[in-house]
Amino acid sequence: MRVLVVQNFDETSLGLVARALAEAGAEIEVCRTFAGDRLPGTERGHDGLVVLGGAQNALDDENHPYLPQLARLMHDFVVADRAVLGICLGAQVLARAMGGRNLIGAATEFGWRVVDRTRDGDSDPVLRVAPVRFPVFEWHDDTFTLPPGALRLARNSAAENQAFRVGRAGYGIQFHFEADRALVRRWNAVFREDLAERQPDWPARFEREAERHGPAADAAGLALARAWASVI
Repeated sequence: MRVLVVQNFDETSLGLVARALAEAGAEIEVCRTFAGDRLPGTERGHDGLVVLGGAQNALDDENHPYLPQLARLMHDFVVADRAVLGICLGAQVLARAMGGRNLIGAATEFGWRVVDRTRDGDSDPVLRVAPVRFPVFEWHDDTFTLPPGALRLARNSAAENQAFRVGRAGYGIQFHFEADRALVRRWNAVFREDLAERQPDWPARFEREAERHGPAADAAGLALARAWASVI
């Protein structure tokens, strides 16, 4: 099993998805687009594709000229019936790739928030492993419309499309289910300056929120990661 991982921003990582892929015996190839790595021109050679988050928006082709190629690659993986997992920015690019509309600045969320599984999520091979309502870590400003033919799998009041599936195994997940408490703690340090500007009260409330929501969020995140690995 060979999985291509596209890293769009320094200090992002697979988090819990890395654990699930290791358990599945996957061979991982990382393409660091933020550092100038070139995307492969075809989906052939990989069984699955993971596209991680980033601070850029999904339409910022001027500053990130690889984005149209990334969208085409995600589209080609879906059409070839190969598993795709887009997280946060990755979900937004998948929506773009499959005909959805990106809504820049339309849905700001930060911290642990609750999402609800939909009826389609109840029967979905991946989302059904999570509780009907569960906490997850969110960090985004943008959202998107549902691509034609896609199934909405999870929602909340801030973003109607928290998770969707297109085709057999093309998953776009807005929330950071890969981010367990250890990864969020790492982000606290790495992105200290940005958080101080945008979320100045976060250091004071982090431990309290992590204790309240972290165990359930970590459990749901690992279950989702393992379930996605099983559909590759």
